[in-house]
Amino acid sequence: MKCVLVTGGSRGIGSAICQKLAIDSNYHILINYQSNKAAAEKTLEAVVQNGGTGEIIAFNVADFEEVKSVLTKWQEANPEAIVEAIVNNAGITKDGLFMWMSPEDWSSVVNTSLNGFFNVTNFFIQKMLRNKYGRIVNIVSLSGVKGTAGQTNYSAAKGAVVAATKALAQEVAKRNITVNAVAPGFIRTDMTSDLDEKELIKLVPVNRFGEAEEVADLVSFLVSKKSSYITGEIININGGIYS
Repeated sequence: MKCVLVTGGSRGIGSAICQKLAIDSNYHILINYQSNKAAAEKTLEAVVQNGGTGEIIAFNVADFEEVKSVLTKWQEANPEAIVEAIVNNAGITKDGLFMWMSPEDWSSVVNTSLNGFFNVTNFFIQKMLRNKYGRIVNIVSLSGVKGTAGQTNYSAAKGAVVAATKALAQEVAKRNITVNAVAPGFIRTDMTSDLDEKELIKLVPVNRFGEAEEVADLVSFLVSKKSSYITGEIININGGIYS
């Protein structure tokens, strides 16, 4: 059984990725979530409706011991399973001006995006190296590439993952493992529902917000065998804001 793990797979871009992979790939889809079980189950239903197979798997990506424990138990219960692809999508925002930012708002955002990338990828990387195959796709952000005022914590976390993507790609390329990042701009999801779309559209050359499905199409390509000569890349998907 060959699998793909999507962290933060229950909602928004993560859910769209799971649903797209159910159509485009033959992978058994591991839908990670932390707190919203109902949303994860809904995503699993959509995966099955799209002709795929999957299961939900609960853990907090920011907690190294929990990640290790849950994934070890899962691996022991599924000894034949091989996780060939990881989509590190889990992330949170706690926006605010840096001068008023609490240590908690800084560390929780960094822990989820950056340490989450480490905790999950580190668990599987040796297995991928042994198998001489892997696809790692990190969902970063326009904020991590350009920097966004009011999001110094989020920009720092995603910018760090951008740099880690480029470095890890060079370490594992000889073993047929690619590591790429996708940097969405304004995508219509729960996370952006509080934003002033009318105002922000003025910044976007294509004159609209993106859809989660459009990000999922790109991720699906990067997870596939078709992308085998692309690694260490940060692909912007933002309607031309930052080009």
